[in-house]
Amino acid sequence: MTLLTYLRRKLGLTGTKLGCAEGGCGACTVMISKFHPHLKCIVHHAVNACLAPVCSLHHCAVITVDGIGTVASRLHPVQERIAKAHGSQCGFCTPGMVMSMYTLLRNNPEPSMVDIEEAFQGNLCRCTGYRPILEGYKTFAKVLDFGLWYCMYDPSKFIPLDPTQEVIFPPELLNLGKQPPRQMKFKGERVLWIQPSTLTELLDLKSHYPESKLVVGNTEVGIEMKFKNLLYPVILAPAYISELNSVQHTKQAACTLTLLGEVLRDAVAKLPTYQTEVFKAILEQLRWFAGKQIRNVAVCLEQTIIKYCFKFGAVLMDDNFFPGYRKTALKPEEILLSIEIPYTKKGQYFSAFKQSPRQEDDIAIVTCGMNVVFKEGSNIVEKILLSFGGMAPTTVIPKTTCKKLIGRLGLAWNEKLLEDACASLAEEMVLPPSAPGGMVPYRRTLTLSLFFKFYLTVKHYLAVDLQHEKHQYAVPPGQSSEDFVGRPIMHLSALKQATGEAVYCDDIPCYENELHLALITSTKAHAHILSIDTGEAMTVPGVVAFVFAKDIPGSNITGPAFYDESVLAEKMVTCVGHIVGAVVADTQAHAQRAAKVVKITYDELKPIISIQDAIDSQSFYQPVRTMKKGDTAQGFKDSDHILEGEIHIGGQEHFYLETNCTVAVPKGEDGEMELFVSTQTASKTQALVAKALGVPANRIVCRVKRMGGGFGGKESRSIILSTVVAVAASNVHELKRPVRCMLDRDEDMLVTGGRHPFLGRYKVGYMTSGKIIALDVTFYANAGNSKDLSFSIVERALFHMENSYNIPHVCGTGYMCKTNLPSNTAFRGFGGPQGMMVAESWMSDVALACGIPSYEVRRMNLYNEGDLTPFNQRLEQFTIGKCWEECLDISNYMKRQGAVEEFNRYFHRWTKRGLSIIPTKFGISFTSVFLNQAGALVHIYTDGSVLLTHGGTEMGQGLHTKMVQVASRALGIPCSKIFISETSTNTVANTSPTAASASSDLNGMAVYNACQTLLQRLEPYKVKNPKGSWEDWVNAAYFDRVNLSANGFYNNSGRAFNYFSYGVSCSEVEIDCLTGRQKTLHTTIVMDVGKSLNPAIDIGQVCSDMWTSGAFMQGLGLFTLEELHYSPQGSLLTRGPGMYKIPAFGDIPVELQVSLLRDSPNDKAIFSSKVLGEPPLFMAASVFYAIKDAITAARSESGLSGPFRLDSPATSERIRNACEDRFTKLCPPAEPGTYTPWAVRV
Repeated sequence: MTLLTYLRRKLGLTGTKLGCAEGGCGACTVMISKFHPHLKCIVHHAVNACLAPVCSLHHCAVITVDGIGTVASRLHPVQERIAKAHGSQCGFCTPGMVMSMYTLLRNNPEPSMVDIEEAFQGNLCRCTGYRPILEGYKTFAKVLDFGLWYCMYDPSKFIPLDPTQEVIFPPELLNLGKQPPRQMKFKGERVLWIQPSTLTELLDLKSHYPESKLVVGNTEVGIEMKFKNLLYPVILAPAYISELNSVQHTKQAACTLTLLGEVLRDAVAKLPTYQTEVFKAILEQLRWFAGKQIRNVAVCLEQTIIKYCFKFGAVLMDDNFFPGYRKTALKPEEILLSIEIPYTKKGQYFSAFKQSPRQEDDIAIVTCGMNVVFKEGSNIVEKILLSFGGMAPTTVIPKTTCKKLIGRLGLAWNEKLLEDACASLAEEMVLPPSAPGGMVPYRRTLTLSLFFKFYLTVKHYLAVDLQHEKHQYAVPPGQSSEDFVGRPIMHLSALKQATGEAVYCDDIPCYENELHLALITSTKAHAHILSIDTGEAMTVPGVVAFVFAKDIPGSNITGPAFYDESVLAEKMVTCVGHIVGAVVADTQAHAQRAAKVVKITYDELKPIISIQDAIDSQSFYQPVRTMKKGDTAQGFKDSDHILEGEIHIGGQEHFYLETNCTVAVPKGEDGEMELFVSTQTASKTQALVAKALGVPANRIVCRVKRMGGGFGGKESRSIILSTVVAVAASNVHELKRPVRCMLDRDEDMLVTGGRHPFLGRYKVGYMTSGKIIALDVTFYANAGNSKDLSFSIVERALFHMENSYNIPHVCGTGYMCKTNLPSNTAFRGFGGPQGMMVAESWMSDVALACGIPSYEVRRMNLYNEGDLTPFNQRLEQFTIGKCWEECLDISNYMKRQGAVEEFNRYFHRWTKRGLSIIPTKFGISFTSVFLNQAGALVHIYTDGSVLLTHGGTEMGQGLHTKMVQVASRALGIPCSKIFISETSTNTVANTSPTAASASSDLNGMAVYNACQTLLQRLEPYKVKNPKGSWEDWVNAAYFDRVNLSANGFYNNSGRAFNYFSYGVSCSEVEIDCLTGRQKTLHTTIVMDVGKSLNPAIDIGQVCSDMWTSGAFMQGLGLFTLEELHYSPQGSLLTRGPGMYKIPAFGDIPVELQVSLLRDSPNDKAIFSSKVLGEPPLFMAASVFYAIKDAITAARSESGLSGPFRLDSPATSERIRNACEDRFTKLCPPAEPGTYTPWAVRV
C-alpha cells in the first residue's frame, strides 16, 4: 500500500491528491522527516506519496497539507501566499505546490529564487501558467522585487514566516531513530517486504531470495508493478543499512541523489577546478534529472559489486555492464554496494549532455558522456572515450570511432579531428528505422551534434588553459520581474484549496457499503469480439460483479450530439481503449487487478489510424462542411503568384490534474440516483445516464462541486464513465450499492481522446507586394471512432480559417476523418487554434516567398472596422489595429528586430534567434445557437445571506467567483454575504455545458436577471425605509409575504458569434541549432478584454492576468512541446507524465508581460466585459513562428531560402531537422514504406 492510499482511504486525509500515480506531477507531495543516524540530524524531504510504500516509513514523521494549517484555525504562510497571489485556480495541484515550498522552507527559511525554482521541478500545473505561483512564493526569497504586484496584493499584510512555530519532530521517533536498527518484515496480500538492518542480513536474504528486488525509493519498481503488471513477491529494503548510508572521500555509498549532489557541490567548491570535471558534469545532469521529490528518495547507480560471503570485486561500468535492456552484469545473489567517482587531472576534459523534449524532469532522447585526455601542455589527444544512451537498448560506446581517433599519433584537437569523428560516428551510430522511440534521423544527428558541442567546449577550455585566446559567450538576459493583474477578490476556494480542505469528487468520504469500479478496455483498434473470459478475474479477492452491455437496463446507445456511440462495446471494438465492460470490487486495487486479467478474444480487422489513412480510404463522417466568400477562381487569376503548402497540427492531451471521477449513489426507490461527477456538463450527464438506466431524467440528480481542471475534456467524454458507473450502481446483479471510479492517469489518457489533430492544405494567391487575394483551404480533422463534437469543431476551424486577415476570395472545406482512435473531443479553443494556425502558416510562407518581413505582410492584410467575415458577420468595435500598435510599442519590436538580426549575423553559427508578431480574432458564443442560454436561481434568507446557483460549473476558471461579484454588484451587498454551494441539475435545469468561453457572459446575465427581479420586489421596502440595512429590507419583505427566491434566464442573439475577443502577441526565442532546444526569451501579449468586471483595476496597466498566462502556457505546450505518439496499431504510447510532457516551471518565458487594452467597452456582455478563457491560447503561436524565424536564419547559413514546412508542435526534433546542415546530411531518413515505424503521425 502506498502512503497516498493510506492517507486518503485509511486516515481520511484527502488534502493530498492523486494526479498520476507515477511521481510525475507532484500533486501528492508530502514532507517526510526522519532522524538520520549517520548525519546525526533530522532531515526533511519532499516525496511523492503515490510511490512511497507505507512500510518504508518506519521511524518517519509524515506531514501533509492537512496538518500545517486550516481556514478555520490558522493558515500557514505558505498556504496564504499561494492563495492571495492568485496561484491557485482549479486547486488540484495546489496542495503539492504548498508542500514542496513548505519542505524547502523547513530546510532553508530564506531561500534564493534558484532554490524556489528547483523545489518545483517535480510539480506540474495546467491552469496558472506557473508565474503567479512563483511570484507569490518570491516573497519568501532573500531578494524581493515585486514590480507592479502591489496591484494584486500587499505583501506587508502576509502572515510572517516564523520557523520556531513549525511542527516539531516527535521526540519518541527521535529516540527510536537513535537506537540500533532491527530487521522488519511486512506481509501483504501478494508481496513480502523485508527491511534488513545490517549488510550481513541483506546478503543472507539476497542469497535466500535471489530473484528479490532491492528497493529504496520505489521510483522504478513501484511504476513497474502498477503500470507494467509486474509482480515482485519479495522486496528487500536496504535503506537503513549503515554501509549504504555513509559518505567517504574515496567512495560514495548507495545514497539518494539529493545527498550525492550536496557532496559533489561541496567537493567542487573546495577542490581545484581541474580535479572536478566529472563532478560538475554529474551535477549538471542532476539538475535536470526527475523532480526534487524523486531525487530525495532515488539512489544513484553503484559500480562496485559485493558478493555473498564477502567476496569483494569491482567492475568497470563500460558497455559490458548492461548486457540487455534494464539488465546489469550482476548475478541474482549479488548486490551493488558503492560507486567510485574519479577525480580528473590536468589536461582532461569531461562533459555530459542530455537532450529531451522538456529540459526539466524528462526522459532523455539521447544522452552521452564524453571524456578526452591530452598530452600535457598540448592539444594532442592521448585518450578519448565516448558513450551514448538512447541509441540502443543499452549504453553504446562507439569503439571504432574512439580507436580511429587515438590510433593516429599526434592527432590535434582541430577541424580534421572533427570531420573524422563525425564521419565515423555517422557510420557507427546507426539505428533501424523501426527502432522503439522513433525519431531515428534526429537521434543519429544528435550523436554528431553533441560531439560537436563537446568539441567546441573543449576547444574553448584549451584556448583558455593554453592561453592562446579567450571567447566571450552572450548569455540570455536574466529573468525579469513580471507583472500580473488579478481580481481584487481572490478565487473563492483558493484558501480551501491551499489547505487541502476543498472537496473534489474523489474526496467525498466513502459510503459504508461502497464498491469500486475498474474499466475493461479493448487492446485492439478494430476487431470483432469473439469471447470474453472472466474466469481468472473471478478468483481475485474482493470481486463482486462484472458489467457488460447485456446488463444495461435501458439503452446502450449514447453520444453528446449524435447517438453514434455505445456505452459498452458489445460485438465490435473500434479503438484501443474502447470500453468493453467493468469490474466491481471492494477496493480499487482489487477491481483494477481483476480488470487486467479479463481475457477477450478478437477477430482483428484492418484499422484506419491516421488522417492520411482516412484520406486514402475516403473514411469521412458526413456532412462535409464548406464556407465561401467571393470568387476564388477569379482571385487566383488576378494574383501575381500562387503558392501551395500544408501543415500538420498534432493533437493534445487535456492533462487536467484531476482525472475523470464519478460516485453513483442509488436512492433505493423509483429508480432515483444521485451522481457526484467531475464534469463540465451536468445536464447532458443527467440525460444520458437516465437513457442508459431506462428512467426519466427527473430521477437522476447530477452534482458538481468543483473540478480539478477540465479544458473541454470533461464536456462530453466524462459522460461515458459516469454512465458505466451508474449502470453498475443500479439494479445490476441486485447490487444497488454506491459505486466509485476515479481513473488512473494512464486510463484517462487512453479512453478519453483529446484535441483533434488537423491537416491543413492550402492554395494562396497573392501579389508581389504581399497582399493576399485568394485562399482555398481544406481541413482534415482526425475525429476518431465517433462524431462526438467534431462537426462543431471543424465548423469552428472554418470560422477562423482567415484568422484576422481580410481575404477577398475565400473557400474553406472541412472533413471529419473517421478513424480507429478514441474519439477526439472539445479542447480549449475548440478547433479555432487549428484553423488560425493554418492561416499563419500560409501567411508565413507568403512573407518568405516575397522576401518581405512577416510583420509587414501580416499588417497589410489585417481586417479593418466594418469589414465582413467569410460568414458574413460585420466586424464592430474592431480593435486588432490598436492591439497591434500597442504590442509593437510595448515589446519595442523594431529595436528588438534589429538586435535579433545583429545577433544572428555576428554571434554564433549554431545559435539563432527569431522574432514574430501574431494577431488573433476569436469568436465568442456556442456555434450551436440553442446552447446560448443560461439559468440561475437566487435565494435570499431572512438573515440577509444569499444562496446563489447557476448553470455553470467551476473548474478553476473562477466562474463562481465572478458570479458572486455580479450578484454583489447587482444587489449592492458585500460578496461575503453571497455563497455558491455547487452546480446541480435539481436547482437549475437544462443547463448548457461550461464551455466555449461563454459561461461568464451567459450565466452572468442570468444571475443579473434574477437579482434584478429580487431588487424590484425589495424596492418598496427600500423606499419606505431608506436608512435601513439590507437585513431590514429582507425581513420586512419576508413578513410581508414576498417571495425572496427568483429564477433568472438569459439567451443571446442568433448570430454566429455574439462578439469577438482580439489580441496580438510578440515573442522572441533562441534555438540551439545542434540539438533543437529552444528558449522563449520574451513575450508581450496585448488582449482586448472589454471592461473589467471590477472597475477598481486599471485594465490598461501593464500587468499579467493569471488566466491569460495559463492559456498562453497551454498554447505553448500545444505548439512547441506536447506530442502524442500512437503505434501503427492505434495504441497510445504516451500515457502519463513520464512520456507525455506538458510545460513545466522552466518553460515560462524569461520575460512575459501582458497589457489589457484600454478604452474598449463591449456592449454585448455583462458589465461591458469580454471573456478571457480561450482567446489567449493562440497567442503562443507567436513562439512557434519565432522559432520558424530562427530556423530561417539557420537555414540561410547553409544557403537555403524560401518557404519550408514546419509542422506543429515545433519539438526539438523538428527544429533540429529543419536546420539542415552537414550533420543532418550524414544521417538521412529511411525511405517511407521500407519499414514499419515505431509511431505514426495521426
